[in-house]
Formats: sequence, structure tokens, C-alpha cells
Amino acid sequence: MNDWPEGRTENRGQGYGRGSASSQPEGARVMRHVQRDARPAAPPQSGGGAVPPQPTYGQHDAYGGDDGYNTGQVYGGGGRNGAGNGGGHGPRPTGRPAPDWRRRIKIGALVLVVVVLATTVGTYFWADSKLNREVDLSKVIERPDGGKGTNYLIVGSDSREGLSADDRKRLRTGSAEGKRTDSMMILHVGDNGNTMISLPRDSDVRIPSFKGSESGKLFPARAGTTKLNAAYAMDGPELLVRTVEANTGLRIDHYAEIGFGGFASIVDAVGGVEIQIDQKMKDKKSGSDFEPGKHTLNGEQSLAFVRQRYGLQGGDLDRTKNQQKFLSALASQTATPSTVLNPFKLYPTMSAGLDTLIVDKDMGLFDLAEMFWAMKGVTGGDGTSMNMPISGNNGSNLVWDKAKVEQLVKQLNNDEKVTVTGN
Repeated sequence: MNDWPEGRTENRGQGYGRGSASSQPEGARVMRHVQRDARPAAPPQSGGGAVPPQPTYGQHDAYGGDDGYNTGQVYGGGGRNGAGNGGGHGPRPTGRPAPDWRRRIKIGALVLVVVVLATTVGTYFWADSKLNREVDLSKVIERPDGGKGTNYLIVGSDSREGLSADDRKRLRTGSAEGKRTDSMMILHVGDNGNTMISLPRDSDVRIPSFKGSESGKLFPARAGTTKLNAAYAMDGPELLVRTVEANTGLRIDHYAEIGFGGFASIVDAVGGVEIQIDQKMKDKKSGSDFEPGKHTLNGEQSLAFVRQRYGLQGGDLDRTKNQQKFLSALASQTATPSTVLNPFKLYPTMSAGLDTLIVDKDMGLFDLAEMFWAMKGVTGGDGTSMNMPISGNNGSNLVWDKAKVEQLVKQLNNDEKVTVTGN
């Protein structure tokens, strides 16, 4: 019986792919490739059945394996990616590319710059919108010529605007209508050192002729002399500037004023101000009650400290010295990284000051910043801090030393180092 498939007539000894009658195996050159599979081949069909189906090269077997014949993996050659994988199946997996840290750092830095810039610009316009530019220095008549540097007139008023009845009672501000100057200082900012000069409210001055800030009407000079704070009470900031300029010969470039409520709110916003008190202070009118030593004052206590004028050995002159000392401590503690870099302290502090700060129409935020940093430097020891030189009294008024005042004004106008000493 012939067990070769039908139609097959070639000599068995000359066949290919099924072996030969020779006792030696056929060479690899003529051997037909067959699937390497451990599973036994299906037995030939009896009765001259068809040849069993042959595998297609490169296909996957029933177990999910790849025959690998058309990839060179049979002989351990390079895989699909051209690299040997020890006969493993499929392409060699590739890892995620290494992150480009330099590019990430550049993008992060750019985002940070944009955020900082946007915050700065937003803060600028927010703060600028809160400035109360109410004082018009163009209404001041007969002004002296300007000198070198910039002169600021800084005023603390007893304004009770925005204070409730409870606030007035707590801060001991009283309930008087209107407002008066509680402290006055000239701050000169120049290239040869900054100078802060306190002007006692009881200074004996002459109130010159002036144009009414509201009516525009011309008023003649007031006969005789009176206290400096009377000028503000008569016609507000414009007449105060006019009076200071007429009695000193020094041109005022900018005006800044803050009231009781704003002052106390700033102190509370920065968490209190630490200050050294040199003498016992007790005054029912201002509410001060301090023993000598170091104290951390809140807004209410700070207001009492700077307002006390009774019970001090030097009277109003000691009061102005206390005001300068307190401003030094306040400025030093406000301009610190813990405040400037902390938005939860910076914005409440700025808001507290800007809400009640009144400036002239030409005052900008950069002028305000210059004033603040110069004040911080002077009261911190980097510059000259003094009272207006006093030569005597006219009743309860303090009379300025005319010769020293003229020398002082000359040095300020020429932006020279101040050598004049005050009281």
C-alpha cells in the first residue's frame, strides 16, 4: 500500500522536505523549514488523505508564542529592533525619556516672574486708587522758591473720621467736631543726608494773608502771632503749608496727613510696636499709663503715648521727641521681611494707612515710598532728627531761634549736611 499522498510520483529517494532513503540527513541548504513545536504532528490520514496544513511563517501559535522564523530569532539574531534579546519574544520595551530639567526650570522661572509682575502691578493700582488726593498746593499763594532735594510736611491730625462712638471712647479722642493738628514734621530728602524737623504745635508764628481753600477769597494777615496749629484749624492743610513756608522760607513740595483711626489701625495691623520708655508716663486725658522699660504697644496704647503732653518734664518738646521715637520704631518694624513679604500682614497694614491718609494732588506712590523710607532711615539713626531750634517763650508759645532757623533753611535749600542743632 502506498502511503504517499495522491498525485505524488517523484522518487522517494529524490524527494525534498520529507527525508530520503539515504542514511545521511539532508543538508540545511535543501531542508524545508518546519515549525518548531513540541506538540506531536497530526497523523497522516488514511486512505491517501491530503497533506496536513503547514504553518504560515511568522504567525503566532495556539499558545500565543511567535514562531520567530522571519525575524532571525531562531538563531539568536537581532530582534525586531536589531538587538539581540536572548531569544525572547516580541520587541524590547523602551523606557520613558529622561525629563528635561533645564527646560522645566526655565518654564517655572518664567511663570514665577509673570505671577510676581502681575501681583506687583495689581498692588500698585490697588494702592494708588486708595490714595486720598485732597490737598491742592496750587492754591497756596506767594510761595518761596524751591531748593535742592524734596521737602515733605507730615501731619498727624486728631481727625475722628470713621471712628464709631465706641472707638472714640476707647481711643480717648473726645467728640470735638472738626480736626486739628496733633503733630507736624518737615522731612527733607536729599543727596547729602535726610533731616526730620519736628514743629511744636505751640510754636509762636505769624499767620500770613491767604486765599481760602474753599471760597477762593483772599484773607489779610492775622494781627500778632499765634500758635502754629491755629493755621490748620482756620483753613486746613493749604493754610498750614502757607504758614510754614512764610515763617521758614522753605518750600513744601508734598503734604501727607493721617488721622487717629488710621494711626491706631496701622499699629494693630503690624502686631504692635516695641518701644523703650525712659520715664514714667501717666495722663488721664491721653490714657497713657506706662512704667519705664520696654513695652509692646497696641494701637490704643500707641496713640496715648504719642499724644501725651501733660506730665512730661519738657512739655511739648518732649512730646515731639516721643513722636519721633515712636515713628522710628513703627517704621523699623513695618519695613521688615516678615511684614513686606507676608501678604496677610502687608495688605492690612497698607490698607489701614491708605484708608485715612490724605496727600496732595501731585503725590504719587513713589513719592510716598520715598517719604516712608527716608523717615525710616532718619528715625533709625541714618540722618538728622531734631526739634525746631527754640530761643524762648511768648507766654505759652514757643519762640523759634531766628538765626538758627535761617541757617537751617539755608543748609536744607542747598542740600548741605545739617549742622544746626535743635532743642
